[in-house]
Amino acid sequence: MVKLLSSLVAFFSITTLFAQTPSGEIPKLVVGITIDQFRGDYLEMFRHKFGARGFNRLLNEGLVYSNIYYDFPNLNKASAITTIYTGANPSFHGIMAENRYLVESNREISSFFDDNYLGNFTTEKLSPLPIKVSTIADELKIASGGQSDIFAFAPDASQAFASGGHGASGAFWIEDENGKWATSTFYKAKQPVVDQHNRGGQSLTYTINSLTWRPAIDVNRYDAFPYTRNRYNFQHYFATDKKNSIHLFKQSPYVNKEVNDMAIRMLESGSLGKRMNPDFLALTFYAGNFEKALDKNYSVEIQDTYYRLDQELERLLDAIDAAVGLKNALIFVASTGYFYEQEIIPEGMVTSGGDFYPDRTQALLNMYLMALYGREQWIKKYYNEQFFFDRKLLEDKKIDLREFQQKAAEFLVLSSGIQDVVTSYQMLHGAYNQDVQYYRNGYYKGMSGDLFLRLQPGWRVVDPQSDQYEKVRNNAVVAPVIFFGTNIKPQKIERTIEATEIAPSVAYRLRIRAPNAAQSKILRELFR
Repeated sequence: MVKLLSSLVAFFSITTLFAQTPSGEIPKLVVGITIDQFRGDYLEMFRHKFGARGFNRLLNEGLVYSNIYYDFPNLNKASAITTIYTGANPSFHGIMAENRYLVESNREISSFFDDNYLGNFTTEKLSPLPIKVSTIADELKIASGGQSDIFAFAPDASQAFASGGHGASGAFWIEDENGKWATSTFYKAKQPVVDQHNRGGQSLTYTINSLTWRPAIDVNRYDAFPYTRNRYNFQHYFATDKKNSIHLFKQSPYVNKEVNDMAIRMLESGSLGKRMNPDFLALTFYAGNFEKALDKNYSVEIQDTYYRLDQELERLLDAIDAAVGLKNALIFVASTGYFYEQEIIPEGMVTSGGDFYPDRTQALLNMYLMALYGREQWIKKYYNEQFFFDRKLLEDKKIDLREFQQKAAEFLVLSSGIQDVVTSYQMLHGAYNQDVQYYRNGYYKGMSGDLFLRLQPGWRVVDPQSDQYEKVRNNAVVAPVIFFGTNIKPQKIERTIEATEIAPSVAYRLRIRAPNAAQSKILRELFR
């Protein structure tokens, strides 16, 4: 009787959910837009300078959730975008950062390194296979029997692989050495639109030396920050630093135009959104700081970046409308949920906190472990706020891993600048609590370290080999998620949604299976 009642409840719940779904709502084209370091507070502060057909159109006519949340530590563009497209955390999809550390060979490699595939217009050997689960795009490819076209364009390889997935017709990124649109031989199909661009005179290879970033409008109109010391007419010449010219280009709003140009060429080619099965176009834009900004705290460059991004979104929406009609497209916009601060402390000001030197901390911890377990190099490396131990040495010495990790954690937590330490044993076998689960979501067995450090806000992480440092800030970055297009009812929902809710919701809208590790519920407002 209980089983019968449970079945009836489940049946009526599903029936009710499907009844809310409007008929004929399957879009011809899905456009997924991720914006690296996009901030909701900046969007609100700057939007009075925007036109009516970019951000303002999305905000006024779309379904807008007030904030997105990622439930794991050390957010970055690779882990965040992979989470959006898989509907799963790094503990399932396996992408924790741009690069990862190999303990066995003591070297750092791309998280997408794959020695089995060569690159086109790049010397890097990469593929999407390190993503351990399926993506929205993968499921669409499977559901359509391989008929749906899927393209991804992004500034960096990690973003292209994360959004294009395993089943893409092509996933392309801007190569750091030559400025070409690069890809991996993992993707078999040739794309004439991309090849023509790479071989033509409009390629960054030929244009980067003539590009200069100046304000798009009168710099005095960039008045969102009353704390800006001066509104300078900046001029940034990418060619002045030939070694890093593409690197600097990717921190400018011009990279968004480059991505958008390729997307619009694909739309204008007439191949997307014109068949029985939906197609998918995944784009990644940039809305972060420019490292050479004169006033890093409240720069005019960031305002110019948003102003120009608004113009690119207007151009993209118009191109989608011309190609398939906005009423036939589903567009979603999501942020990577973090922001790299580049603050300048006024001369003479003394703040709380201090300098955290990972190399010194590693040396002190190893000396402590030597005193307990013998004179050996017990630590392989400090990497990405993790300590990696020499597991083989521990096995050879028959030392209990759990005890070893716990002793190390107890020592480290007493160190200045360290708020907390979580061991991998705790994450895999320990009693549940919210903090441990948060770190567990960002842990992948065989790739992650032995100890995870949480540093105290206000401390600087100093690398003696570099002239740069990272300032620890734990304050949240508020960023909206926007859905726009096919039968989307304009609404503003004052709720924080999980990043893992986007993929199953888009999949449901496409009437396909959710990615195979996606466990979150769908966003019900998307179907009302």
